[in-house]
Amino acid sequence: MRQLFRHILYITGLTLMLAACVDEELPTADTPQGNLDALWQLLDERYCFFDYKKAELGVDWNEVHERYRKKVSPKMTSLQLFEVCCAMIAELKDGHVNLGASFNLGRNWSYWEDEPENYYDSIARSYLGHEYGIASSLKYTVFDDNIGYIRCESFENGPGNGNVSSVLSILAPCNGLIIDLRNNGGGSLTNAECLASHFTNEKVLVGYVYHKTGKGHNDFSAMKPEYLEPAKGTRWQKEVVVITNRQCFSAANDFVKMMHCLPHVTLLGDRTGGGSGMPFMQELPCGWSVRYSAVVSVDRDKKHIEFGIDPDVKVSMNMEDVMRKKDTLIEQARTILRQKANETP
Repeated sequence: MRQLFRHILYITGLTLMLAACVDEELPTADTPQGNLDALWQLLDERYCFFDYKKAELGVDWNEVHERYRKKVSPKMTSLQLFEVCCAMIAELKDGHVNLGASFNLGRNWSYWEDEPENYYDSIARSYLGHEYGIASSLKYTVFDDNIGYIRCESFENGPGNGNVSSVLSILAPCNGLIIDLRNNGGGSLTNAECLASHFTNEKVLVGYVYHKTGKGHNDFSAMKPEYLEPAKGTRWQKEVVVITNRQCFSAANDFVKMMHCLPHVTLLGDRTGGGSGMPFMQELPCGWSVRYSAVVSVDRDKKHIEFGIDPDVKVSMNMEDVMRKKDTLIEQARTILRQKANETP
């Protein structure tokens, strides 16, 4: 509850600050040109990654505006305008930047659509068996080598401290633990923090956040440190392997950021999908909704994680394993945990 209250206060205060610093009028003409200009200006004044995207991708937002404005005509249809607007925001390559209309959702999922999935649902489900446990959003079992396994598919619904404590108490006799995060598209940061807090006994610096304070691309607040605090209840102290792939996004990306700061945790699999900006929403004159990244989250070394977090151990699915109905990443995680258990004095 304390963590939830802290997040509510932070988001409420941040919303007020953002409103105060960007209260200038956006274009209001409900015309093709007016809507594209409003979209461009909204992002120009409130999007938080322009300098980073320019450095990494070469994005010149003024040049983007000029180029796409030439594609707009007064007589174009809503469908045509939507296509142009979606192409413009796709230049940012940000999964949190979306354009929503009654007939479609403009999105950029290239962070995972163009990458190997490294996950086969039918194979992964076979590792759970038929008698696995369910505790809210967590599914869990114990493998025959005494390795615990938790499948966490989403942070949309939180398991809560009581559920996590119960699961970890049941798995306590295990020699190690796998948390399979693959294809977790995110959800609530509070839920991600709740789960991570059961893996530390002390307060740990895990990163920093900062937000826009004005309409300039470099108008930001000072960095505010983020800490992971120990949960009340059962806390896991043995070795952990967190399995990731490119579809670990947003709150799942933040969970990986937090877990990566703990000494007994190994990240295995593929680079996460990223998505480190906290999203906000606003409407265009035509009523389409715009979601955009407004708050920057970086790791404890103050490095961006917008494009993902690399694993400690890079592993991809092996096609020979797939033919044998084996999950290469789970098997490698089991091997690592067995080795670490044997090394423990």
